[in-house]
Amino acid sequence: MSRVAWPDYFMNIAHLVAERSTCLRRMVGAVAVKDKRILATGYNGAPSKVAHCLDVGCLREQLGVPSGQRHEICRGLHAEQNVIIQAAVHGISLSGAEVYCTHQPCLICSKMLINCGITKIWYASGYPDTLATQMLNEAGIKLEPLPLRPAPDDCQRAETPGGNA
Repeated sequence: MSRVAWPDYFMNIAHLVAERSTCLRRMVGAVAVKDKRILATGYNGAPSKVAHCLDVGCLREQLGVPSGQRHEICRGLHAEQNVIIQAAVHGISLSGAEVYCTHQPCLICSKMLINCGITKIWYASGYPDTLATQMLNEAGIKLEPLPLRPAPDDCQRAETPGGNA
């Protein structure tokens, strides 16, 4: 029986979470993990009780704003921001956790993850933000590229006593 390595497993979950995205430009997912346990998940989209871009359109797209610019006029929150918010809402500390993201975090998200005490960020797709990378390095947070690799066809769930792996 083949087993998927833990980093690949959590990155696959981040991509699954990204499918809930309501952004018209990019589907992004993030998963916070500590001791092989998922603490919180997030995807990019509008705040609760607010119309989603899928429903009202994308102002940045309408104005022709390039990727990575003018975040302040976007209706949505980034996946990493939603991970932090979900953890806070449920009283879960992210200190010492690792985050798996479908995309490398932007500067704003990187600063927030630094202050949460994240120790490592795994990402599948790069993002051209050199200041974010510099700040993460300065804070001692390791950035680890991890392209999505599909699970092997013969990968089966291992039965473990008590349901914990």
